[in-house]
Amino acid sequence: MNEKEKAKNILKILNKIYPAAPVPLKHRNIFTLLVSVLLSAQCTDLNVNNVTKNIYPKYNKPEHFVKLGRKKIENLIKKIGIFRIKAKSIYLMSKQLLEKHNGKVPKTFEELEKLPGVGHKTASVVMSQGFGYPAFAVDTHIHRLAQRWGLTNGKNVVQTEKDLKRIFPKNTWSKLHLQIIYYGREYCKARECYGLTCKICNTCYPNRKKPVITKKA
Repeated sequence: MNEKEKAKNILKILNKIYPAAPVPLKHRNIFTLLVSVLLSAQCTDLNVNNVTKNIYPKYNKPEHFVKLGRKKIENLIKKIGIFRIKAKSIYLMSKQLLEKHNGKVPKTFEELEKLPGVGHKTASVVMSQGFGYPAFAVDTHIHRLAQRWGLTNGKNVVQTEKDLKRIFPKNTWSKLHLQIIYYGREYCKARECYGLTCKICNTCYPNRKKPVITKKA
């Protein structure tokens, strides 16, 4: 089975299981989406949502977080991993948005990636889920699944993103990113499937007998 056949089968399976793929991070606007994506590093979406449900009704603009200051932001997000580093990023990012972008989240990768704490993956999520721009945010989970499904050689997330963008049609990227995340959590788990038991693994590799050892990003 070649790449294009695999891609077609994967899309068919994912579209059947997840015809709609809602954004897992709860947010009120583009800015709070950006904050939530930043908070989600090394942390579950559920934990982020549980923390931000008490924050966003009151604080949902860059000026709110600048006024709060780093220490108060730390107190608000202390249930989240590496909260001090994240609080610093949120404060500095909010400050920069006010000083350079009139308090608005910029609409380009280049400008987003210049914000404190914002890397390519975070920018991709915001461009895709916030602005509706075709983007393929690749995290460590998608990187792992792409290896299992034989869509990339697994060198790093940068290479994986290039490979996935080459294989799948551009108009599928934004939804597909979410579908793969949902599927991985439910069916192709890191310590359960090992490339042997889920429907996508079986469809792509019906004769596979040995577990797949994936390379970390």
